[in-house]
Amino acid sequence: MYRPFIKKLQNKTLILTLIVFASHVSYAKKIDLNQEVKISSSRTAADLKNKIFSYIDNVVITQGSLIIHADLVQVISQKGGDEKIYIAKGKPATFEQTLEDGNPINLQANEIRYEPTLNTIVISGNALLRQAGSEVSGSIITYNAETEYVNAESGIDNKVKTIIQPQSQSKSDQ
Repeated sequence: MYRPFIKKLQNKTLILTLIVFASHVSYAKKIDLNQEVKISSSRTAADLKNKIFSYIDNVVITQGSLIIHADLVQVISQKGGDEKIYIAKGKPATFEQTLEDGNPINLQANEIRYEPTLNTIVISGNALLRQAGSEVSGSIITYNAETEYVNAESGIDNKVKTIIQPQSQSKSDQ
């Protein structure tokens, strides 16, 4: 009887929490997308017919301030090779980038799906997003660098957890 009401209340609380958290998130550096992508790994394999390139063991991808660490990364080329999807897997795989305001954003999860042309990163499996001392954790977190939209979801028996750090004393004194 009360379950639909509680579910709506939880969703509204989650949305409010994410709005507060997202107010701290800034745009990723757009200049990073114009820089070359460097990939290093212990092994490489390619399915040329399907345009899937696999980088295996000790994978490090860099592009400007962006750094991805993973055990396995598959790069899937779309539409003539200009659009790429990066799927990184690890225990955990990590994604780090410096934002326009100079602060880093750190993501970690069992899987990271990065689509640069859409400015989206979806992390799943023990997903954790950290930025400016605050963090959000859940089963799946979607982050859009252009719109600054964060959406976090959890499994049936879990909850999304958010920790928001207070503004530093020095900033509030000014």
